[in-house]
Amino acid sequence: MLHTRNNAALTSPGSQGGDELKQVSVAVAIATAGRRDTLSQVLGELVHQQRAPARVAVCPAKPEDADLEAFARLPFKVDVVSGPVGLCAQRNALMRHLSDVDVVLMLDDDFVMEPHYVGECADLFARHPDVVMTTGEVIADGIMGPGLELADAQAKLAADRMPGTERLRDVHNGYGCNMAIRMAPVRAHGMTFDERLPLYGWLEDVDFSRRIAEYGRIVKSQRCRGVHMGVKRGRSPGKRLGYSQVANPYYMWRKGSLSARFASIQMARNLASNFGKMLRPEPWVDRTGRVRGNLLAMSDLVRGRIDPQRARELS
Repeated sequence: MLHTRNNAALTSPGSQGGDELKQVSVAVAIATAGRRDTLSQVLGELVHQQRAPARVAVCPAKPEDADLEAFARLPFKVDVVSGPVGLCAQRNALMRHLSDVDVVLMLDDDFVMEPHYVGECADLFARHPDVVMTTGEVIADGIMGPGLELADAQAKLAADRMPGTERLRDVHNGYGCNMAIRMAPVRAHGMTFDERLPLYGWLEDVDFSRRIAEYGRIVKSQRCRGVHMGVKRGRSPGKRLGYSQVANPYYMWRKGSLSARFASIQMARNLASNFGKMLRPEPWVDRTGRVRGNLLAMSDLVRGRIDPQRARELS
């Protein structure tokens, strides 16, 4: 079981107290695909939050991705939202469903929060009205390796030590596995995730971040902490992802949400990693498939026909 901490020791300097925290409602939103059991585990961990989310909603890619019987055993209600398949489309469905809350905390279906995450998130948005998006401290990220199990995540959180003071850092973008969005600018400007970034939605978090940055600050919080298990089930096949690694940043540069420098760095980094590791790939990464997708996207780019949507056609 996750550890608990003395709440009094967690009061951030500058906090205005409980009355102010009550003014900000935080809903947890999870878009999911192919991780039925992992999703149920992550939802079960929400019972450890010292401040309960105002609402909890999930949007499964397929009906079988949501275990309704497991949800019914939880001590809180889980709203199951229908939406088209694709991370961006599913996140848009969740934002529409939760449009009446102050903050929507977008989590990956394999992200486990430290018990004070929701409370710290509400506190941050209450104390900093100029902040439109936050992203938390990922103390362990299984995406960089074979992935972590729930027991690993629990152990890492139990051993973690929260910093005594909050030092917000302005950042370029939120990290999609845990990013909280102030809904006021979303409502005011009709903001959505770009559904032309299909399927896994590679860099959709960066695209949305750079567009909402027009209305306020994006910050990283050291006190909103968690573990990204990096579960490999439910991810796009290598060829599809490889195509998106080139097509998506190029598309985002053309529409203006990414600078030419950032898009170029992203593409170059992915190409170097895939080609460099193709002969000795990690067991959990389809480097050959990614290289094939990279090459197809580069060919389409040269011929002037590159389109993020083409990833849907690949397998």
